[in-house]
Parts: sequence; C-alpha cells; structure tokens
Amino acid sequence: MKSNKINRGKLLAYLLRHDKKYPFDEHGWREISDLTTHYGYTVEELREIVATNNKQRFEFSDDMTRIRARQGHSVRVDVELEEMLPPDVLYHGTGEQSLASIMEQGIIKGNRLYVHLSETIETAVNVGKRHGKPVVLVIDARRMAEDGHTFLRSRNGVWLTDYVAVKYLRVNGSDF
Repeated sequence: MKSNKINRGKLLAYLLRHDKKYPFDEHGWREISDLTTHYGYTVEELREIVATNNKQRFEFSDDMTRIRARQGHSVRVDVELEEMLPPDVLYHGTGEQSLASIMEQGIIKGNRLYVHLSETIETAVNVGKRHGKPVVLVIDARRMAEDGHTFLRSRNGVWLTDYVAVKYLRVNGSDF
C-alpha cells in the first residue's frame, strides 16, 4: 500500500509541475476537480498527500478548489516566489556521477525553471541520494548576491536561482 501512495504522490508532482497539456493559470494552480475526474484522486487522498509530504511540495488554494506545486516546474508559471537575500551559504545535493560536469559548467537548471538549493547539509544529502552516491556542494550565496544574482525562496524553504557558476562552488569539506 505504501508503494501505491508513493506512486500517487509522484504522479501528482508530475501533474502539478510538468504537465504541458494542462492549462495552468498564471500562478500554477490546477483545479482539484480535474484531478478527481481525470486521474481518480479523491479530495481526501489529495489532502493526505499534501499533509504528509515531507518536503511540503504542494499547497491548496484558500478556497480548497485548486492545488499547486510550490516549486520545481518545467512549465512556465509564477508561483509567487519571494525575492530575498540568502544566508551566507547554501547547499546543493547531487549524485557523484554529476560532479565532474558541475565543476566544469556550474549548476544549471536543466529543464526546470530554477536551480534548487537548501539551507541544510542534511537536506542536500537527501536530495543527492536520489541521484546515486550523494555529494554536497557548498554555494557561496553571499558572494553571489553581492555580485548581483537574484535568489527566490519558496514557501517551503527551498532557495531558487537561475544558475550557480563554478566560482561560487566547492565540494563540502573544501575551502572557497
């Protein structure tokens, strides 16, 4: 049963972040009625997924008729992110197999709208585990901000930026 719950959560993440066929409104909201009618979700199931998601990836509209992902989109939407000055240091988790490429070209957003960064090493390790043997990169966010880079913070605490150049990176345990 747990596996089915995980699969339903992953499907929901896809439907709220990457479904290019759905006509999202400008802020990334999807009608709950679409998910119940076309994908077999129940309102109770959606509430459970939102409440139990350990990263708090999803949120309901105030009137509980719509749902959206807080970040991670490949479709162009404005999820009303707040521009903020970041802490001095942020972290990015990746798999060991991606390290050489990152240290050559920086952290790129790929098919997403932003590069995702975290405030804790623990979160970065957990993200990295999804990509193989985890590696944590330390980002000199203070220097990036001083150099004019914009940082956004999602409502669930994920930091977002367009790109992280190699000059702002180090592997956890090495010095800038």
